[in-house]
Amino acid sequence: MQLKYDRAPGIGASDEHVAVVLVHGLWLSGWSLLLLRRHLHRCGFSATHTFSYSSVGRDLLENGTALNAYLLTLSATTVHLVGHSLGGLVIRALFQKHPQQRPGRIVTLGSPHRGSRPANVLARSAFGRRITGRSIAQLVAGIPEQWSLPTRDFGVIAGDMSLGLGKLFARLPKPNDGVVTLSETLLPGATDHIILHVSHTALVVSRRVADQVCHFLKNGRFQPQA
Repeated sequence: MQLKYDRAPGIGASDEHVAVVLVHGLWLSGWSLLLLRRHLHRCGFSATHTFSYSSVGRDLLENGTALNAYLLTLSATTVHLVGHSLGGLVIRALFQKHPQQRPGRIVTLGSPHRGSRPANVLARSAFGRRITGRSIAQLVAGIPEQWSLPTRDFGVIAGDMSLGLGKLFARLPKPNDGVVTLSETLLPGATDHIILHVSHTALVVSRRVADQVCHFLKNGRFQPQA
């Protein structure tokens, strides 16, 4: 289905003054967001960027500071942020430590705002803590749950196709996306929340997800599903 968009002046309009920054998840890099970046470019966001960070070597607040430094290099007057999985928590860490950001909207894709069962299991062993790193350690400690919600339009997309590596480490109650459960994606106070039939990995390659991201960035709400 091809979505139609309304352009809200100053925040949703796609021009040279509007940028979108995509933030990847654990163990990944900006390359994982290439298809999503292309989809957003085609729907009108010509200035779309990817931010890469150390998902294992740094904690969430350190990565939030690194994201802030990257955003300072952009000349846009409006900056939208889209985070996949752990990337959504890095965006929230940005606002926790550097709240004075330019106008823009936020969308998170399968982000574990309320913890992660597989992460909790992995954190029980030295090997698991080593491979998941410092950002996941803060997630397991419940630190993101203590952060306030950024004062801007905030959209949450969750998947319900139970296919992913998380099921190798923990029993996930349904609905889940194979890594994160639906209840773990919920963020009290978020502007809008939508569930799509995709897996955790497919959140960054699905055209349906990209269309919904684009719609939210331009309208501040997701497109109602038929």
